Amino acid sequence: MPPFFAQTDPIAFEGKGSANPLAYQVYEPDRIVMGKRMEDHLRAAVCYWHNFCWPGLDPFGGQTFERPWFTDDMAGARLKADVAFEMFDLLGLPYFCFHDRDIAPEGTTLAESNRNVREIGEIFARRMEASKTRLLWGTASLFSHRRYMAGAATNPDPDVFAYAAAQVKNAMDLTHELGGENYVLWGGREGYETLLNTNMQQELDQMGRFLNLVVEHKHKIGFKGTILIEPKPQEPSKHQYDFDVATVYSLLCRAGLQDEVKVNIEVGHAVLAGHSFEHEIETAMALGIFGSCDINRNDYQSGWDTDQFPNNAPEVAIALYHILKGGGFTTGGCNFDAKLRRQSLDPEDLLIAHIGGMDTLAEGLLGAAALLEDGTLPGFVEDRYAGWRFPTAQRMLNGEMSLDDIAARVEAEGINPAPRSGKQEYLETVINRLL
Repeated sequence: MPPFFAQTDPIAFEGKGSANPLAYQVYEPDRIVMGKRMEDHLRAAVCYWHNFCWPGLDPFGGQTFERPWFTDDMAGARLKADVAFEMFDLLGLPYFCFHDRDIAPEGTTLAESNRNVREIGEIFARRMEASKTRLLWGTASLFSHRRYMAGAATNPDPDVFAYAAAQVKNAMDLTHELGGENYVLWGGREGYETLLNTNMQQELDQMGRFLNLVVEHKHKIGFKGTILIEPKPQEPSKHQYDFDVATVYSLLCRAGLQDEVKVNIEVGHAVLAGHSFEHEIETAMALGIFGSCDINRNDYQSGWDTDQFPNNAPEVAIALYHILKGGGFTTGGCNFDAKLRRQSLDPEDLLIAHIGGMDTLAEGLLGAAALLEDGTLPGFVEDRYAGWRFPTAQRMLNGEMSLDDIAARVEAEGINPAPRSGKQEYLETVINRLL
């Protein structure tokens, strides 16, 4: 097959003055920001599912995209892999991500399905030898097939639990062999529709054991990457056990895995949970479980996960500010879990969407760096909590003082604190000035 894209030269940086939609205006991989290459800060990834699998349907309309690999057989899967690496090489981004069912069709048995996945994995390995693009993470699709309609790890049928575990083993082994830097567990349907037919304690026990099985297998095969859980509320199950970062943390503590597993946070999922993206990032940072991000956006007028490409640089800057302040990415990165609008039919639309997304990330990174280098925001927060650095406050915090001790000190010293302004409007003005 001839190249899928009319563009044959890798996407180049042309700067802000360029009117070329097939050129980066802000994203310069080698540009140094706060002592680190822009590419190394952002660690951007192209997702396999929305770009090469999604046919353009929505709840009220069917397929709009026509792709030559939409054949649901191995010939189509091989072609899809070739086109994927064609796009990876054009974009020049460092990573990609996949679900097992994205890359290869399901067979009549799990053994056949696993062989299909393995065959495409061999194509990936060969293509990666000649490409700069590496694997950020892999995962297993434990939500799309009807066997998973009542969940995978939390399914009332132990055979479904076992099938899901076997599917994860294959996807995890392949991720390890391809040099993946993380493995993601996205529950999808790990929740319930009604308590009338649900034993929640049983399902939580199952979920905890499933997570432990994955971690045990990680250590058995010597996988050095990070195990990640992706929180998601409500959609598709009415009540998801992995609702948000705080809920996932409680699951990890219940399973004894709070030091083993981290989170992959998606912008759209944070919005569906009633949070901001930066809230979820900061929560994960505070709890010590921040890992990676799916970078996209929701349409605030729609009540579902619209998975649009990011295009609001100030919003991205605030999120990246919290990531950089917390130390930045280690094994994680910014995965474009985003899809074209169903009217965007042309192959070049796939390129333009990622180019615009990368320029938005790059602009956000520069804004985040400006906020940190200016120092006003972090300095204000440090000063606001400065009292906690004094010895007496430290004694209260670390348990050296009882309630009686604290009450006696308040009376003896006549403590009568006056409220201090939080200066929110001032800090918002600072952000607007710098961004």
